[in-house]
Amino acid sequence: MTIPDFQTLMRPVLAHLEDGRTRRSRDIKDAMADQFDLTEAERAAMLPSGRQRTIDNRVGWALSYLTQAGLVAKPSRGQVVISDEGQAALSANPDRIDMKTLEAYPSYLKFRERTRKAPTSQTTVDTPPVAEATPSDLIEQAVSTNRAAVEGEVLQSALALSPTGFEDLVIRLLERMGYGKAGSVERTSASGDAGVDGIISQDPLGLDRIYVQAKRYAEDRTIDRPRIHEFAGALLGKQGDRGVFITTSRFSSGARQEAERINARIELIDGSRLAELLVAYGVGVQVEQTVTLYRLDEDFFDTL
Repeated sequence: MTIPDFQTLMRPVLAHLEDGRTRRSRDIKDAMADQFDLTEAERAAMLPSGRQRTIDNRVGWALSYLTQAGLVAKPSRGQVVISDEGQAALSANPDRIDMKTLEAYPSYLKFRERTRKAPTSQTTVDTPPVAEATPSDLIEQAVSTNRAAVEGEVLQSALALSPTGFEDLVIRLLERMGYGKAGSVERTSASGDAGVDGIISQDPLGLDRIYVQAKRYAEDRTIDRPRIHEFAGALLGKQGDRGVFITTSRFSSGARQEAERINARIELIDGSRLAELLVAYGVGVQVEQTVTLYRLDEDFFDTL
């Protein structure tokens, strides 16, 4: 038997989790190799990069898509468990679960929307069918899909942090973005600094400051106008005129209008934008693989 593609693996992976036990993702990869009776050569087959087994990669992508649809949850690092929606999906789809099946789940559609928005090039073009796609097209499509999946996963990991852990994550991100390079970036909430969770000092003397509020809220929660007004009041109390409000949730239109209305300059970063920044600046993620494409240098041969 050839190594199954990741869509073919979706339902078997979910069925393997049907008993509700939390399992290590690495054990599921081995279980799928057993279930599909892969030969020793097929089990050992590697991706072209030579960094990962092909079966591991495909099971990993199946788990990633199932997670994006909410059918699988990741309670801790390297651990997966089926959700109630996953149990229902097994009953409703006795033969196959694939990307078309997942389109019935709102969280998967949000993931697809992130995929379409992922900035992988300077221009946006419709992805051609695989048969017509160039290697560059295929790589761009893969990068967009990977970027969207990782952004979703990194946001879920941020939601699982404690409030102080989330504040530390935000501080780490701001440092990676280059803020406080000439001064400092520090968390203040532990000392009871009401209304402010962090302070960015842009100069050694701390004369140029940006105040930070970092709130870890559920994705479906909406931050409205009063919270922005409160943050503006905290800035006023510190004689500050610049702040950044970072959250895992989203802002209402009223909140954004309030941020524009008040005298202080307040930047609002919602969960979607936070995830983009974490991936873009390499906070909480690591590079798995890089690809180099080559093309003929016609000018070189014309000179010979």
